[in-house]
Amino acid sequence: MKLHTLRTTTTDPRDRGREIGTRYADQVGDVSTRYLAHFKVLGLSETTVRDIVAHSYDALRDWYPDLVEESDGIAEASGIEPWQVAAVGARTEVLAAAPGKGECTTAVHAPRSGGPPETIQTWDWHDSLTPDGLLLSLVTARQRRVKLFTEFGTAAKIGLNDAGLGLHFNILHHRSDNATGGVPVHAVARRVLEEATTVAEARDIVASATVSASTVLTVATCRDGHAAAASIEMSPSGFAVVPPDTDGWVIHTNHFLDAVLAGGDTSTPDSASAERYHHAHAVRGSMTGRSARERAAAFCGGDGAAAVVCVHADDSQPGHEQWSTLLTASLDLPGFALEYWAGNPDAAAREGLDRF
Repeated sequence: MKLHTLRTTTTDPRDRGREIGTRYADQVGDVSTRYLAHFKVLGLSETTVRDIVAHSYDALRDWYPDLVEESDGIAEASGIEPWQVAAVGARTEVLAAAPGKGECTTAVHAPRSGGPPETIQTWDWHDSLTPDGLLLSLVTARQRRVKLFTEFGTAAKIGLNDAGLGLHFNILHHRSDNATGGVPVHAVARRVLEEATTVAEARDIVASATVSASTVLTVATCRDGHAAAASIEMSPSGFAVVPPDTDGWVIHTNHFLDAVLAGGDTSTPDSASAERYHHAHAVRGSMTGRSARERAAAFCGGDGAAAVVCVHADDSQPGHEQWSTLLTASLDLPGFALEYWAGNPDAAAREGLDRF
């Protein structure tokens, strides 16, 4: 995955979208084409996709219209139809109609004795869908500064703001997931980054969104030298806040941890979600008090690139069944920086993470 960087001070969302679309028209058009072809391979007709996207677009317009303006601005400047950009923004909502496995591993430490959060995440996805990614620095109308990583067309995935709040993102699957087209979960992540300063505020934003797909946002904050963190699981049937363990670590993969929501979990065994969760739990102590590069090495443990958190594409499978770790990310909240490597944590540890 090639990462592109855009720093913009444009506070008007439509103008910001035009700026993204003008600069990255090729990438926006390419990712839209790839996702629409992916939906077709999964057996979803264009009529079904457009219907889900239309409902999701309307839900977003009612819930957080600034992101509709940004999406439409991207479409206008890149020369493709608005629904085609919106289809990428609502890709998780579309995929809820053809659920499959999803992968990502997040580990966040909020030290009980004080100090900033220590975070790391892998983002595992189809490299055939994401040859390009975007590192975006923006300023909101209220002058909140945000830095994030995302796909072209989606609102946000991993990021932080200058109020000392950071966010990691993992997909989940629940029996209540449906094809009605709710508020895009990536838009929920973006609004948290733009507006929240505490875990409680992030929870309230999640609670205000009617979603049709499941996701967990792991939120960390740093204020006055003290850290807080929690995973906020969301599904169409409701949401739950999962606090850190007694040692300050909150770890999440791709299955529900809340006792009530877990009863409706539909993650598949071949996602290795439980295995990755137990691995991260086992190595968490060795990740404490480390730099991002050292944390990435500890995340792998003694297995290096063979660690279960380093996902490698199985070339024997068709493209839509191939997953690999495309990004390793860590959030430096006091330094307002996203540390990243376009690859798995073993490579990040060997090569060193870049800062954005």
